[in-house]
Amino acid sequence: MAYQALYRKFRPAVFDDVKGQDAIVETLRNQILTKRVGHAYLFCGTRGTGKTTVAKILAKAINCEDPKNGSPCGVCKSCRAIQAGSSMNVIEIDAASNNGVDSARQIVEEVSYSPVDGKYKVYIIDEVHMLTPQASNALLKTLEEPPEYAVFILATTDPQKMLITILSRCQRYDFRRIDIDTITARLQELMDKEQVTIEPKALRYIAKLADGSMRDALSLLERCVSFHFDKELTYDMVLEVLSVVDQDILSELFRTILGEDVAECIRILEDVVMQGRELNRFAEDFTWYLRNLMLIKSCDDAEHLLDVSSENLKKLKEESEMCEQVTVLRLLRIFSELAGKLRYATSKRVIFEMTLVKACRPEMERDDESMLERIRVLEEKMESGVFVRSGAAPADGSDAGEVLSKPTLPAAVPEDVKEAIRNWAMILTKIDQPLKGVIKRGKQTLGKNGELIIYLDNDFAMKFFGGKSDGKEEEQRKPSVEEIVQAAIAEVIGKEVKVSVKRNQFQDAFSNHFVDLSKIIQMDITEEEE
Repeated sequence: MAYQALYRKFRPAVFDDVKGQDAIVETLRNQILTKRVGHAYLFCGTRGTGKTTVAKILAKAINCEDPKNGSPCGVCKSCRAIQAGSSMNVIEIDAASNNGVDSARQIVEEVSYSPVDGKYKVYIIDEVHMLTPQASNALLKTLEEPPEYAVFILATTDPQKMLITILSRCQRYDFRRIDIDTITARLQELMDKEQVTIEPKALRYIAKLADGSMRDALSLLERCVSFHFDKELTYDMVLEVLSVVDQDILSELFRTILGEDVAECIRILEDVVMQGRELNRFAEDFTWYLRNLMLIKSCDDAEHLLDVSSENLKKLKEESEMCEQVTVLRLLRIFSELAGKLRYATSKRVIFEMTLVKACRPEMERDDESMLERIRVLEEKMESGVFVRSGAAPADGSDAGEVLSKPTLPAAVPEDVKEAIRNWAMILTKIDQPLKGVIKRGKQTLGKNGELIIYLDNDFAMKFFGGKSDGKEEEQRKPSVEEIVQAAIAEVIGKEVKVSVKRNQFQDAFSNHFVDLSKIIQMDITEEEE
């Protein structure tokens, strides 16, 4: 026998095999048991939710010679003929390709003839919304007063396009999207029958990508099984075959955007492109990732709304504390718009890169959310007193004598500080995002005690890497920015360098007050003898 696709091979033949549409199945089963079969049904729902499958089961059940609990027996002459597609009593019509008035008139003429054998003559019209207005009007009278042996089952993905007069003459059933748990259980059941070993995590991810469609889930699963035939199918294999991006990449991109590191964002996108991932899927996955963050920020108990592992949930909660809700909403809007643009774009990568720049630079936008974000930052600066006159003392109360108060060459730069500055690019690679992006744009100068002072323009690091325990045990305390940078320096140059991190309150006027070591350290600096 020729090979059959999984969605055809395991297509439900009885009501008990239909998954995720329990209310509809129970209603139809009771109608058959009580002999209250209607003359016109309308099955609505997205693709792959079981509309045509249930229509065929209903056609078999009402013509079955020996139905079992409202379901077809599958062994009688009528059931076997309908299953094989050779029954004269069940006529399937694709309205997408037979949508003219002539096709509708042919149905009207044929319906006047009673069934050759069996009880009912069933017309299954798929994508019925594709019928022209003339064809719909031709069917209208027959749907209103059909012969007692005729049953019409109309299936559509877009009932809004149908004539209201047809809708009013049908029993309407809305097929909902199938939930992830139901799809996962069904896939596992079928893989056990096929004797294919697959990781539960991989199955669940396929079920999520199917977006409520059982048929799509089976098609995706078949692609993965075929590519890695006769091997245990793992989560990483699924990501590879379906060209999707791992959760860790989404997390890294989010942290990098918070750090406002455009160059690092572009590098992440470059890696995604070189791995052959689809940018449309990448944008959709990141949008969904931001949606999860939004729910965590908005709801006290959002765990039941998120379909993520406990490990990813922990990471999402941690990242939700790294930003304000308005920031998440702004990013969610930006990347939601991106997903729509990529669908019709020719230069997808360029548009994606433009979006990353916009995400990292809220000052470039003029919409309400971006303005609120900028106002929030300004309010924080005003509360912390960062607006000072040129030459005024620092607002944090620190002694200006701790650093070089004039933009002159330091008299004595310690050798370990010079070595750290020379290896600064390598040191940055030892720091994780998003802090890496913040430190990268910081300015380095020297304190009076020979320590390396880093002035940061971004409030992000100062707020979320303060090293405070917040009442937790000491071993759970977050390392401070100083500790992180000191550890990175020690790892690269093998020396301990005292580091102090402060907020750059002078912004563009920094060079009027301090010497930027990164701009002069490559010069031939000699220490003066004391």
